[in-house]
Amino acid sequence: MIDKIVATAAQALADVPDGATVMLGGFGTAGLPAELIAALLAQGAKDLTVINNNAGNGDTGLAALLAAGRVRKIVCSFPRQADSWHFDRLYRAGQIELELVPQGNLAERIRAAGAGIGGFFTPTGYGTELAKGKETRLIDGRWMVLESPLHADVALIKAERGDRWGNLTYRMTARNFGPIMAAAAKITVASVHEVVELGALDPEAIVTPGLFVQRVVKVERQRTAAGNVKAG
Repeated sequence: MIDKIVATAAQALADVPDGATVMLGGFGTAGLPAELIAALLAQGAKDLTVINNNAGNGDTGLAALLAAGRVRKIVCSFPRQADSWHFDRLYRAGQIELELVPQGNLAERIRAAGAGIGGFFTPTGYGTELAKGKETRLIDGRWMVLESPLHADVALIKAERGDRWGNLTYRMTARNFGPIMAAAAKITVASVHEVVELGALDPEAIVTPGLFVQRVVKVERQRTAAGNVKAG
C-alpha cells in the first residue's frame, strides 16, 4: 500500500545532507512552507544551496536559516527587500554567494529541470552582467542567452490538501512555485493543512500528481495574533 504520509516534519527531513540543494516554495510569505523550514533548521543540515523567489523575510523561515549560517549560496530573483537584513549582512561580509536570476528565467529554469529539458534560449538578460560567461545566439534576428535547468536534491513546498499518494491541491496564490519545484527535485516534501481519503480530490483539480511527491506532512493552519486564520 502506498502511503506517503509522514508523522512529523522532523521525520520527513531527517535525511537532508550537508551541502544539499534545497528549493523552497513561496512568493514572499505566500505559500512559504514555514513548518518545513523550521524543521530543516532544527535538523542541522549546513552548507546548503537554496533556490527561492527571494532571500528571506524578517527573522523567520529562510531568514532564520541565513541567520544561523546554514546557507552557502542562494539562487533567487529578489535578494534585497526592506526586511532582508540577514541576507544583506551576510552578503556584504562575503559570507554567502548569490546567483541573481530574473524571475521569469527562474521559473523556466526550474520548469525545464522537471521537464527534462537540457537548456533553453531566452532574450532576458542579454547584454547585461547576468549573461556573462553564458552562450549567446542570434535567433530570428534577436540575441538570446542559453540558460540551464535548476535541479534540486530536495523541494519543500506548501499545499492545501493532499492524500496518501501525494496528490496535491493548493490555495489560490500559495500555489506559485510549488508545482514546478516538485517536479524538479529528487525528493519533494509537501506540507498540507488537510489529508483526505483517496478519491476525495477531483482528478481535474489535482495540480501536483503524487508522482512528484515523496513525503506529505500535515500541519496546523497558522493563526495571527488576533486569532484569525493566516492566509497562504
